[in-house]
Amino acid sequence: MWECEVCGYIHKEGEPPENCPVCQAEKEMFKKIEAKVVTDVPARRWRCLVCGYVHSGDAPPESCPVCAAPKSQFVEIDADGNKIEAAAAPAPAPAAAPPATLARQPSPAAGATATAASASGGKTFLQRLAGLVLSLHLHPITVHFPNGILPAVLVFLAIGVYFGIPALETAAYYNLIFVLVMLPLVLVTGFVEWRKRYRGAKTFVFMVKIFCSLVVLAATNVLVFWRLIDPAVLAPESPYRLAYLGVAAGLLAAAGIAGHLGGKLVFAARG
Repeated sequence: MWECEVCGYIHKEGEPPENCPVCQAEKEMFKKIEAKVVTDVPARRWRCLVCGYVHSGDAPPESCPVCAAPKSQFVEIDADGNKIEAAAAPAPAPAAAPPATLARQPSPAAGATATAASASGGKTFLQRLAGLVLSLHLHPITVHFPNGILPAVLVFLAIGVYFGIPALETAAYYNLIFVLVMLPLVLVTGFVEWRKRYRGAKTFVFMVKIFCSLVVLAATNVLVFWRLIDPAVLAPESPYRLAYLGVAAGLLAAAGIAGHLGGKLVFAARG
C-alpha cells in the first residue's frame, strides 16, 4: 500500500499512482506502507456512521470521540473498510393475500407519481440539488468567504476606532454587508451537509456548531442594521462604540468555534 504524504490518501496497488486522485500530488509524494503483524491490537474495527471515525476494539465506544454520536451509530467493518453484515434472520412466512374483491387498487395519481419518480431515477429536484451540494463540497466553499472576511472586519473596526480612521470603519461595514449576503447560502448548504452527510445527528458537537452559526447570523444583522440606523455609533462621543466592538468580537469568536468543530469533523480521522 502507498500513502500520499500530502493528503493521506491510501493507494492499494503494487505501484503508486502517477498522481494522487484526491490532491493531484505527484508519484514521488507517495510513501510505501509496510505490512506489519500487530498482535496487541484488537482485530475488530468499528466505523461511526455519522463522521467516519474508525475505532479498534472488541466493542464500539459509548460515544464517538469526534462527533459524540452514540454507540448505536457504529458498525463493524472488515480490513478493507467494508461493513460486516449481520447474519440475516429467516424471513417470516408471507401473509395470506386478501380476497380479490377487497384488495386495494392503486389510484391513477399514485401510478403517475411512481412512473414520474421512476423516470427521474427516483429522486426529486431537491434530492438531486442536495446531492450536488455534497458532491461539489459547496458548504466548505461558501463558508470560506465570510470566514476570511470576519477577521478583517474586526481588525478594521479596532484600528479605525483606536486611531480615528473613518475609512476603515466604512470598509468594515461594507464587508459586513457582503457577509450578510453570503450567510443564507452558507447556512443552507451547511444544513444539507448536516442532514445528508452526518445523518442529522443531534449530538453536542453539531448542536454547538448550529448554535454558533445562528449567533454569527444574528450578530451580523445587529452590526449591519445598528450602523444603518445610527451611523455615528462608532464616533468618539458615542457611548455604544465599545458595545459595537464587543458584538463584532463575539461574532468572530462564534465563527471560529464553528470552524474549529467543522475541521475536527473533517480531519480528526487523519489523526
